[in-house]
Amino acid sequence: MSSVDTYLDQALAALTARDAHPAEVEAFRRRLEQLAEPESAVVPGEDLDEVGDLPTLDALGEPSDADARAALDRLAVIKLNGGLGTSMGLDGPKSLLEIKPGTSFLDAVARQTLALRERHGARLPLLLMDSEGTREPSLAALRRHPGLEDPELPLDFLQGVEPKLRADTWTPVSWPADPRLEWCPPGHGDLYTALAASGALERLLAAGVRWCFVSNSDNLGAVPDVRVAAWMAAREVPFALEVARRTAMDRKGGHLARLRRRSGAELDPSDSGALVLRETAQVPDGDESFQDIERFSYFNTNNLWFDLEHLRALQEADPAAPYLPLIVNKKTVDPTDSSSTAVLQLETAMGAAIGSIEGAQAIEVPRSRFAPVKTTDDLLVARSDLYDLTDDGRMVPVGPAPVVKLDTGFKLLGDFERRFPGGAPSLVGASSLTVSGDVTFGADVTVTGDVAVEGPRHVADGETLRG
Repeated sequence: MSSVDTYLDQALAALTARDAHPAEVEAFRRRLEQLAEPESAVVPGEDLDEVGDLPTLDALGEPSDADARAALDRLAVIKLNGGLGTSMGLDGPKSLLEIKPGTSFLDAVARQTLALRERHGARLPLLLMDSEGTREPSLAALRRHPGLEDPELPLDFLQGVEPKLRADTWTPVSWPADPRLEWCPPGHGDLYTALAASGALERLLAAGVRWCFVSNSDNLGAVPDVRVAAWMAAREVPFALEVARRTAMDRKGGHLARLRRRSGAELDPSDSGALVLRETAQVPDGDESFQDIERFSYFNTNNLWFDLEHLRALQEADPAAPYLPLIVNKKTVDPTDSSSTAVLQLETAMGAAIGSIEGAQAIEVPRSRFAPVKTTDDLLVARSDLYDLTDDGRMVPVGPAPVVKLDTGFKLLGDFERRFPGGAPSLVGASSLTVSGDVTFGADVTVTGDVAVEGPRHVADGETLRG
C-alpha cells in the first residue's frame, strides 16, 4: 500500500489535470481521506437503533391551491440520468428504453412535468443530471416535448468523474487499451457537488428556485407531490428523504436507522437519535443486522427533497458539503473483463446527507412511489398489464406486483425481447413467475398464481399458466 501522501497527491493531481472545479477536488479529497480510515466506511448494527413511526405523506395534509402553486413555482425537479443501461446490454441512455409501446422513461417524465404545470398553473422546471454518454440523446428526447424548456434554466447539468484507483496502491489506474475506463462517476452523492461545479445551483437560485425534488429517471412512481412541496416551504425543512416499509424483497437497498453512538467511540448521548442511512457496502463482515427488516423497517426510495439556499450556505462553509459517508466499490478497470486490473471506485449516496444536515427529516411514503426498473425482471412487470400508463405520465399499479425471476438468458434486452416477441404476459393474477432455461412466450399469455416454467419450451399464444 502506498503512503497516504503518495496516493493523495497522485489521485488529486489526476483530477486537477482535467481542470476539475475546486468543489470536485475537495469532495474527492474527502473521499480519499476517508479511504485511509476504514472504520469510517462501516456502520455496525450495534451502533444503530430502529426508527419508530415517521410522518406519513397523508398526514401532511392537502395544501390550498394558492400554496400548492407557490410551492411548485419555486421547486425544480431533478432526475438522475447518468446510466447507460450496460447491465441490460444497452449502449445508450437507459431512460430511453420503452416502458410501454412508444413511450420511454423520459417521455413519461416529460408528461408528468407538463401535466403538473398545467394542473397547478406553476413553473416547475425539469433538469437532468446527465453523464457525457447520456447527455445528447436524452436532451434530444426531452426537446420533442414542446414547452418543456425553461428560458432561464438549462435542461441538464453534468455529473462529475474521478479516477479509478488501483486496489493495491490506491493510485490512479492506467489502462492504455481504453483510457476512458480509467474514470468513473462518484455515485449519486455527487449530485450536490455537481450542482455547484456546473453552475446549476447558482442559476437555479438566480431564477427564484428554492427547493429541489430528486429521483431516478427510471422510477416513474416518483412524481413530485404538492403536499411535500408545500410542507417543505411552510416549515423551511432543509432536507427530507422519502422512505417506505421494507419487505422481504428489500434486503439489499439502503435502510434508515437512528444513530446510537459514533462508530469507534464511546456512547455519546448527544448523538443518540440522529437519522442515518446505511448501505449494503457499509455493513461489516459477519454483521447480519442489515437483513433484519423488523428492526430496520424503512428502506430508502432514493426520492429526496432539499433546500438550495441551505445547500449553498453549507458549501460556502465547506465546498465538499454535505458530509457523506464513503462507499468503496470494488471492481475491475474493465467491467467486462474480470482479469483486468482490480480497482476501487470511491462513491457516496445522496440520501446519506440525512445524517449530516441539521434538521433533516424522513417521510414514510407508499410503495407506489418506488417503482424503479433495474433489471429485465422489473421491465417485464412494468410492461405487463399490472401497470397502466396514464396520459399524464404516471405508472399506476392495478394490483400487487408478483415476484418475477427470469433466467440469466433473459438478462440482456435483446434476448429478453426475443423471448417475449408478442409482449409481456398478463401478470395481474400472478403471485410469482420463475423462468428457467430456454423459454419463449407467445402473445396474450396469462400467468395466474405461483408459476414456474422450465425450458426448453415455447408457451403458445393465448395459453394460461396456472400455479
